[in-house]
Amino acid sequence: MVITPGVAELDDLPAVLRAVQRFDDFTADNDPYGEHDFGALRVGHAEVFWTFSYYDIDQEMLSPDPSDDAVTVRVLTIMLACEY
Repeated sequence: MVITPGVAELDDLPAVLRAVQRFDDFTADNDPYGEHDFGALRVGHAEVFWTFSYYDIDQEMLSPDPSDDAVTVRVLTIMLACEY
């Protein structure tokens, strides 16, 4: 997991992490491919984005098959919308 400097400076980081963990508001508009790998939410006054990225085992390129744990490293990034 990676958090950006803006998220790290928020007053209630545990609330942000809980909100990301509990996020389930996926719709055809915000998740058109059904991958559940991006979310946008508001925690207090902060607009937060989170996204999963899928890298190869060496973390140098994108994974050749994101669904295969043997060849994929997943990274969750949590950022403020303004940091996108």
